[in-house]
Amino acid sequence: MDTATNPSMLRSILEQRCPRCRLAGIFRASIFRGFPKMHQRCPVCDLKFEREPGYFLGAMYISYLLGVALIAIMAVLLWAITGWGLIKVTVCAIVLFLPLAPTLTLFARVLWIYLDQSVDPERLR
Repeated sequence: MDTATNPSMLRSILEQRCPRCRLAGIFRASIFRGFPKMHQRCPVCDLKFEREPGYFLGAMYISYLLGVALIAIMAVLLWAITGWGLIKVTVCAIVLFLPLAPTLTLFARVLWIYLDQSVDPERLR
């Protein structure tokens, strides 16, 4: 595909677009606006997003790693700003993280689909 019509991978990930065609969305609406339903297949290139039952188990690991990293960053920032103790900073960071958890979970699915397609691409039929 021409790069003029095909957006970059980073932009496609942030816009939650199909990893194969990078034109259609993976979700029916943006993950940054709520908890949307996921398309079964790409409306443009017919890529099946959930290849098998349990497919998104890897996305759970990605979500966990991103969540721990985000909580750690928040805790360090809170500690640097406030000077509170470790337990208070950790609890506050977790509480601040909780509203972000659903979005992070869906974003991990997008990352998992892109990782899977880069390792084992499903070709056009």
